[in-house]
Amino acid sequence: MRNPLQEQLLKAGLVKKAKVAEVVREQNKQRHGKAAPLPVATQATDAKREKAERDRAIAAERNEKQHAAERQAQVKQIVTEHRLPRKGEISYRFSDGSAIASFLVDEPMRAQLAAGVLVVVRHGDGYEVVPRSAGEKIRERDASLIVVDHAQAGTADGAEDEFYSQFKVPDDLIW
Repeated sequence: MRNPLQEQLLKAGLVKKAKVAEVVREQNKQRHGKAAPLPVATQATDAKREKAERDRAIAAERNEKQHAAERQAQVKQIVTEHRLPRKGEISYRFSDGSAIASFLVDEPMRAQLAAGVLVVVRHGDGYEVVPRSAGEKIRERDASLIVVDHAQAGTADGAEDEFYSQFKVPDDLIW
């Protein structure tokens, strides 16, 4: 069932007998309406590639969750090791987003908070006061937990800072 061209190529030694037989089989399948299936190796390779990509995505997500949990545990440990006891009669008020929070401090602690030596961090449902060095360690892990840090640059808008810098604000202002 070979055509004359195939016979000539076979006699000239340009093609092998097995290749000619394979082409003849494919032509018969096409004539009878049977589509040639994709090579099994291609199907297997595509499936393996898709599975490998899915596995990589799942592993990356799992690693990110694990790293986030490790960072939270580190922050919790830093806060519990470095938190300062709060005692006193002066109510120290600060804003946390849209809410205003407060706790009692003594005069030296209030002065250190105003000077930026101490930092207020969110811890669980409450707030804790930690030294600046511990605050920087917490900022490296999760900057959103820092609530009050007077040593950091306040706003990114320089024009607003220039406007308010013309007014003298007393250091002992309590609101």
